[in-house]
Amino acid sequence: MGTGDVTRLLSAAGSGGREAFDRLYAAVYGELRRIAAQQMRRERRAVTLQATALVNEAWLRLADASGGFQNRSHFFYAAGESMRRILVEYARRRRSQKRGGGLEPVTLTGLDLPACSDDMEILEIDEALTRLAVAQPRLAKLVTLRFFAGLSIEDAATALEISPATAKRDWAFARAWLIDEIGPKGPA
Repeated sequence: MGTGDVTRLLSAAGSGGREAFDRLYAAVYGELRRIAAQQMRRERRAVTLQATALVNEAWLRLADASGGFQNRSHFFYAAGESMRRILVEYARRRRSQKRGGGLEPVTLTGLDLPACSDDMEILEIDEALTRLAVAQPRLAKLVTLRFFAGLSIEDAATALEISPATAKRDWAFARAWLIDEIGPKGPA
């Protein structure tokens, strides 16, 4: 389904059309499932959260705001951000459990961050992205679009209304910044 088709379905679903809402779900489910599966592959250890559950939870959250999406790119940015929030909540719940409550680490292999002995946790990633959003909101959005929503550099550039060359420079800077923030810490 093309970009314009999804945008039209988003508009129709936002107007309250149940049939359009159902068609929108059918149109985007495959891509949302692909994004969720990609997120689950990044988990290093066995996790009880499944890609389908991640998609369904994200869909429920997105459905509440279905009228607020400008276009396909905006929708998938919101989907990526929603999945990020779900993974953070899941990680916090696992950490807070009394028995066996240790977090399962998640690596940022999509960002090519150096491996560290303790692995990076999703909460560290979230905290770093939150700090990046304060300092450089566009860079944080780019990371969300690329890493959490799985968009190409070109699609992310379109979503952010910047050139692909600017997106590539921003991506390189954001990756370096994240490596500095959550990469392995040497002796002080």
